[in-house]
Amino acid sequence: MNAQVIHPHPDMTELLNSLGVTQDRIKKFPLPGHANEDDLIAINERKDGPLCELVEGVLVEKPKGFFESRLAAMIIHLIQGYLDNNKFGIVMGADAQIRFLPGIVRLPDVSYISWEHFAGRKLPHVQILGVAPDLAIEVLSPSNTKKEMARKREEYFKAGTKCVWLLDPKNRKMKVYSAPDAFIEYDENQEIECATVLPGFRLSLRELFERAQS
Repeated sequence: MNAQVIHPHPDMTELLNSLGVTQDRIKKFPLPGHANEDDLIAINERKDGPLCELVEGVLVEKPKGFFESRLAAMIIHLIQGYLDNNKFGIVMGADAQIRFLPGIVRLPDVSYISWEHFAGRKLPHVQILGVAPDLAIEVLSPSNTKKEMARKREEYFKAGTKCVWLLDPKNRKMKVYSAPDAFIEYDENQEIECATVLPGFRLSLRELFERAQS
């Protein structure tokens, strides 16, 4: 386990500003600044609690939403269908714990990782994967803030992620990022693609929302 020694955050305002989240999403135990990967694994294994991420010694709850989960599940289904015919990699859901940077374990709503990252195409039997996904997809929930998502993008690209998709269910739009602040925005009349990561895969936003609601 690559747990770090993290000093507690003495100022909650400073902490919330750094994380870009509201106070109700911060777990009070372990004390913010003291949590490690063992704490993260323990809380995420509980059947009665929310999923959390680990950010610099702080356990941060992931927002929950029925329709957001449905959209993520549908995207996983569509990518898996593509991968059934193109053996390029694997797709995972929001309970996949991924160490992006030391002290940073995130749970993207959808992650795609190329087989190139796994010697002999053998998956490691670990609870926290230490390989950044090639593609990370986040489905926005009402409690996600712009600052929080900007920080996530910085972490994702710094760790080696090649493409980040940010789906906005409210406005039915998708932002496809090739860098933390460089993106193309698509509406439901367009198809999303990321040829450098999933060559030949295309996602129709209109079809996505129609299938998610049917």
